[in-house]
Amino acid sequence: MRRLLLIPCLLTATLWSAPCFAQARSQLGPLCTTDTTPADQMIDACTKIIALKVFSGEKLATIYFWRSVGWNKKGNYAQVIADATEALHLKPSTPVYNLRGSAYYDKGEYDIAIADFNDALRMGPLSGIIFHNRGNAYRGKGDYARAIADYDAAIKAGPKSAFSYQNRGASKQALGDLDGALADINEAVRIDPSLPQPLISRAVIWRAKGDIARAIADTTEAIRLAKAKAPVNIMTPPGSVLISAYTQRGLAYEAKGDAAHAKEDYASVLEGVASDAGSKANQATAKVRLALLKETDAAPRKTAAAPAESSPAPAPPAPAAAAPAAPAARVQAAATVRRVALVIGNGAYAHVKALPNPPNDARAIAKSLRDIGFTVSEGLDLDRDAMQTTIHDFLREAARSQIAVVYFAGHGVQVDGRNYLVPVDIAFKAGARMTDAMVDMDTIMAGLDDQIRTNILILDACRNNPMAPQVASAGPSRGIEAGSGLAAPASLGSGSTLGAGTLIAFATAPGQVALDGEGANSPFSAALSRHVGTPGLEVQQMLTRVRAEVVAATKGKQVPWSNSSLLGEVYLAEQ
Repeated sequence: MRRLLLIPCLLTATLWSAPCFAQARSQLGPLCTTDTTPADQMIDACTKIIALKVFSGEKLATIYFWRSVGWNKKGNYAQVIADATEALHLKPSTPVYNLRGSAYYDKGEYDIAIADFNDALRMGPLSGIIFHNRGNAYRGKGDYARAIADYDAAIKAGPKSAFSYQNRGASKQALGDLDGALADINEAVRIDPSLPQPLISRAVIWRAKGDIARAIADTTEAIRLAKAKAPVNIMTPPGSVLISAYTQRGLAYEAKGDAAHAKEDYASVLEGVASDAGSKANQATAKVRLALLKETDAAPRKTAAAPAESSPAPAPPAPAAAAPAAPAARVQAAATVRRVALVIGNGAYAHVKALPNPPNDARAIAKSLRDIGFTVSEGLDLDRDAMQTTIHDFLREAARSQIAVVYFAGHGVQVDGRNYLVPVDIAFKAGARMTDAMVDMDTIMAGLDDQIRTNILILDACRNNPMAPQVASAGPSRGIEAGSGLAAPASLGSGSTLGAGTLIAFATAPGQVALDGEGANSPFSAALSRHVGTPGLEVQQMLTRVRAEVVAATKGKQVPWSNSSLLGEVYLAEQ
């Protein structure tokens, strides 16, 4: 369970003592203000009471509160926020701030959620429930230290809070403290063995430790428990428990090599109704993983038409040997960590401005990664079919890795806030859906989404919008035309890796163009290839050196930019 509910102190008996209407007082009131009332009946009853206009002030605020609870049961968080906001206008209260903050949390708007929880704590009285819920929001945005501090406070206030132990354990797991995480989650299971959620969290730890059998056993029991009875708390997003359990069991089956059972679980994930941000991210992952497994079954497989190479790293070890690193520890490029990379360079564009350097850039980066022990899948001048094939093959391979790197050089565009990589056969035609001819970066990120993997995505692509009138760029830049640039991810905590972390590096800043360069390589890729293999250089420090070199080489015309949710120091090359 992600969050807990506070109930207003205003008694139902007091609320309905006001003279009004006999039938409504005896029937509508209890239907509206009883937490076990089915959602539709609760909403209907509260709506009818509001329409009668017999209450005002604090009493009317209570009705809006309960109607927002009904909307919450349905997973309609926009309506939860609307009704809770109306209640706050009438009478601010701790329970309403808590409810609205929880709705913002489920929408993935963590900073706003934290602001509401802060207001709830300021109003008082101090509540372990509020600390728990604020901890969830901090965990959602990747601030695990603050999350753990809030869960500590929640546990101090309520030592029997299984969910606070579970979520504190999940935060420790994200920081790489697998033993501490396991101790907390075992305590949650001991406090309430009937809860499925701690078993799901424990399954992630087993998989990180390489104990796939236990991961499958825990998620199987979680699924049984979730089907046996509804969640014990009405604040749990509808369907979220089963979606999470099936996703984690599917990932465990896939790690085991049991594709048949993995496909069944991913299909079950997609049958659920996702209302909250976590469930939507799980469904995005399941959709990609299921498509990849089905593709493997298809015969005959289509062969990529463009050049592609794969060079294995020396003696890749078993995946069980690796685990996410704690912030104080270092993710070394040691033989115990299985690392894979996808490198694509597209320059021979047929219908938009061709770029001479991306294939050269891709070759240089691929060599640098191979030299430090990565298994590299390489593709040059790929059309859309070849890009899809190469990417899908890589995502299947990445399922068994602990560090995954994706590098793309070529044209990149933004459409409606989503980033796309452009194949060499792109052609803009009137009336055609342009996005169908490109590769969606969100699909790649969903395919890599896993709580036990570190992902590093590097885009040496222009940040332009293809919807602008000009179709081809007038100069040697990695763009299709001047525009608003690629979309910077607002958060790497939702819809992307929630565990070890994700880093996305762009060759240039928002709204700017990435230059193709006057030599054999782009300024960005030339600098990257020089520094990526430096022994003992942490990846974000490495990107800082690359940034400084690119700024100097371009005389300030190009400034690389990155967004990171990495939880610790990541080293691509051994010291």
